[in-house]
Amino acid sequence: MITTLEKAFSVGKYLVSPSAHTTETGQFTAGVSIRSGRGSGTHDRIYRFVPEFAQRDCALRYAVNEAHRWMAQRHPVALAA
Repeated sequence: MITTLEKAFSVGKYLVSPSAHTTETGQFTAGVSIRSGRGSGTHDRIYRFVPEFAQRDCALRYAVNEAHRWMAQRHPVALAA
């Protein structure tokens, strides 16, 4: 499996790092790391998603959308500002 990391970006207090993973069939799956905190207080949530995509960019877009959805569910007021 080959993993491709996309440029990380900040959303409020979170650092979002989307990634695409090449499957054995040549398709792509999405993953995302959502990090918060600093130093010994750092917390990193890592998600790997089931859907497969024909293009790397589609997998990365899916990862970004899922990260935004996760943050909106937990902090809707912070993202609306």
